[in-house]
Amino acid sequence: MKTLVTGANGFIGSAVVRLLLDKGDDVRVLVRPDSDRRNFDGLDIEIIEGDLTDIESLKSAVTGCNNLYHLAADYRLWIPDPDNMYKVNVDGTRDLIIEATEAGVEKIVYTSSVATLGLNENGTPADESTPVSIEDMTGHYKRSKFLAEEEVNKLIKERSCPVITVNPSTPVGPRDIKPTPTGKIVLDTIRKRMPAYVNTGLNIVHVDDVARGHLLAMNKGEIGERYILGGDNMTLASILEYICISQDMSPPTIKLPHNLVLPIAWFMERIADITHKEPRATVDSVNMSKKMMFFSSDKAKDKLGYQSRPGVEGLKDAIDWFNKENYS
Repeated sequence: MKTLVTGANGFIGSAVVRLLLDKGDDVRVLVRPDSDRRNFDGLDIEIIEGDLTDIESLKSAVTGCNNLYHLAADYRLWIPDPDNMYKVNVDGTRDLIIEATEAGVEKIVYTSSVATLGLNENGTPADESTPVSIEDMTGHYKRSKFLAEEEVNKLIKERSCPVITVNPSTPVGPRDIKPTPTGKIVLDTIRKRMPAYVNTGLNIVHVDDVARGHLLAMNKGEIGERYILGGDNMTLASILEYICISQDMSPPTIKLPHNLVLPIAWFMERIADITHKEPRATVDSVNMSKKMMFFSSDKAKDKLGYQSRPGVEGLKDAIDWFNKENYS
């Protein structure tokens, strides 16, 4: 079984690659020439250098493959020039799926995000059917992933592309080399850079459980359907409390109003415009945090047999990994 994985050097992608190798797949990965490859150093994989914006590299990557896991994406909450994000997340996804279908790839799992889903005003967990529109998308990342899902659904209907969509929630755990925005929260907390917090909530899931959910979607998922791959709904306060107690630290006690943080985030973005360094807080991230980002994985549990361990186990593994790797 020849399987192609895009985004294999990323947080979730590298976990997917390891599971595929464990079950005996012949794994090929598509990565940019300048990519950080620490997450798959030493693994027995075939490497194709290319880019989602390079059609010829996509053709080479999909040739001879049976299955495709498309995890590659431009995931940033702050970006000075958003055009490339849309080229990668929307146009690149469309082009890759078309090329894969034309090359005879039998099944494709596309990694979207819960960022594309609706949220309930009362804070109860949302699911795959919760109403949502493009107007609900805060920031370029969410908008690009929403538009990418629309492209995927169009390809399924118009070209019979064999795509199953998964929507991971907020993964945590080992090998978060960037780190992700949630990984930064964990890292900032254990390094005593989180003096205050806002009232929000996240659905926390171990990255390895999300990876297993990808394989379940490939084996049991229905083409044209999407499945939330999540874990435990936790308030940010409870997340920080767990992290701090595990490190013998006192949790932050200052809860800041969102509208107080917004001008601070705006000012950080103006500094970032000059320094070209990603700000610690963005206007989009503060606006997103005004709602409880809680989700239900019941559909994936019922249809795929998906399971997830307690979210705190993912937090523990993330803490242990950051400390072992001496992240600062």
